[in-house]
Amino acid sequence: MGLLDNLKAKAGVMKDRAGNFAQQHEDRIERGLDKAAKRVDTTTKGKYSAKIETGTGKAKDALNRFSHRNEDRNEDRSGSERKDQGGDSA
Repeated sequence: MGLLDNLKAKAGVMKDRAGNFAQQHEDRIERGLDKAAKRVDTTTKGKYSAKIETGTGKAKDALNRFSHRNEDRNEDRSGSERKDQGGDSA
């Protein structure tokens, strides 16, 4: 296995771990995003409120997709394992 293959494998593992972390702490991450958005909005005296709100919304959507993508993968894996196990016993 080459260096690039090793890096890809490690990157995949880290992506799964990050997805698990995001799934477990999604509410805390969203609160942090809200807190940061409020701080920036206060600092800019409301000048960029619409843009900050849009950016925060997009960040929350991305977090939601990322955290639930990992959940979907786990369901696919468990579903495929059940199908394989059922096929072996028949």
